[in-house]
Amino acid sequence: MSLTMETLRPIPHGPSTTSHGVDDRALLARVLKPYKPHCRYVQSAHVSLDDDQVVATCELAIPESCYIDDTGHFNSVEFNICYNQIVYFSIAKAVQERLSPAFEGWTLEEFWRRQLPDILITRFESCFRKPVNPRRFHGEVRLQKARARGASGLMLMRTTCRFWDDADGFCDGNVSLAFVGASGRLVS
Repeated sequence: MSLTMETLRPIPHGPSTTSHGVDDRALLARVLKPYKPHCRYVQSAHVSLDDDQVVATCELAIPESCYIDDTGHFNSVEFNICYNQIVYFSIAKAVQERLSPAFEGWTLEEFWRRQLPDILITRFESCFRKPVNPRRFHGEVRLQKARARGASGLMLMRTTCRFWDDADGFCDGNVSLAFVGASGRLVS
């Protein structure tokens, strides 16, 4: 099957009706705590399971760029920051609700300790198909396969992400993560 923008484009939807789909503002605030106040772009987030994948769907807003004059569109630096914020929330919620065997045995306290030093991006790919308005837009991150590598406790995970606005702006990407000293039951 060939993938086109239409097959990749997410369909915006409301909050999940599952218990973990509830908008958890307290958890989101704690996840965003390491970010400077003017760089906390995720406004709300909902996590659900889809085919055994943890999926976070978010509302985002970037009132002004934190590093450059206004470009008028969502750019690759902002893509990376937004991805980080959503993936951290996804992992925190997966740990809290025990949604993924990859994080089996993790506690929220362990996640807070590991959030910045032990979760690394090993590969980052983004594709901008149509400009996205950064003032109000949507995002989705999917946690996909996780696998162990060697006896060191390193866990690798593939993720996908998408961002879109209400005027057909769209971009997507693939990001690989490494978790240093991870424990949990890994799936291949």
